[in-house]
Amino acid sequence: MGRIIAIANQKGGVGKTTTAINLSACLAEKGKRVLAVDMDPQGNMTSGLGVDKDNAEKTVYDLIIGEAEINEVICQEALENLDVIPTNIDLSAAEIELIGVEDKEYIIRNAIHRVKDEYDFVIIDCPPSLSMLTVNAMTTADSVLVPIQCEYYALEGLSQLIHTIELVKERLNPELEIEGVVFTMYDARTNLSLQVVENVKDNLNQNIYKTIIPRNIRLAEAPSYGMPINKYDTKSTGAESYRMLAEEVINR
Repeated sequence: MGRIIAIANQKGGVGKTTTAINLSACLAEKGKRVLAVDMDPQGNMTSGLGVDKDNAEKTVYDLIIGEAEINEVICQEALENLDVIPTNIDLSAAEIELIGVEDKEYIIRNAIHRVKDEYDFVIIDCPPSLSMLTVNAMTTADSVLVPIQCEYYALEGLSQLIHTIELVKERLNPELEIEGVVFTMYDARTNLSLQVVENVKDNLNQNIYKTIIPRNIRLAEAPSYGMPINKYDTKSTGAESYRMLAEEVINR
């Protein structure tokens, strides 16, 4: 039975999509069957895994508005062991179209549950907001993984995200857990990065992954080539870090 992990943080620019792309790819590289679901209208996870978001015949949007079945929206084997449910900018209209729809919080869950047994992991990239799309991801997921950038305002907004996760758990998905926090964009040359890690560890009563994702130029370049880091530069520190994170997630 597949483990469903939503990757969420309402702050943009914290390495959320980078983590979604590369964790998915590194899990697949380790022989796990992975379904990557792009719930962010920007569609960066879709293109970062080599799927042309502008020419995708059916996307998450079609699934949400009831124009397509789950099997019609899955792009099979975007990479070995990795299927993708793509998205594009159309998804930004979904919020409005869902007004007044019954059980709108469970649309994605109901669809994913039909196929989740075919996968070891389902990784969902959430939009950088606490929107109905994010709520849909959280009602679907078993757990939420939270990337935190190693910068001064790291903790700001985190309590709000945790509050949202707890609300969803209380009202919509009693099984939901916080998978853990993963630090991203770590710069070993600055004291600040170290202070942020220590500060979060002291103030956050959450599971914190041992793997810390460094600031890495190859990681930043990879999406523009439509490749995850383990394919773009397999020996880079970014690739090694995400392999270690994948290992931790598997063993969790």
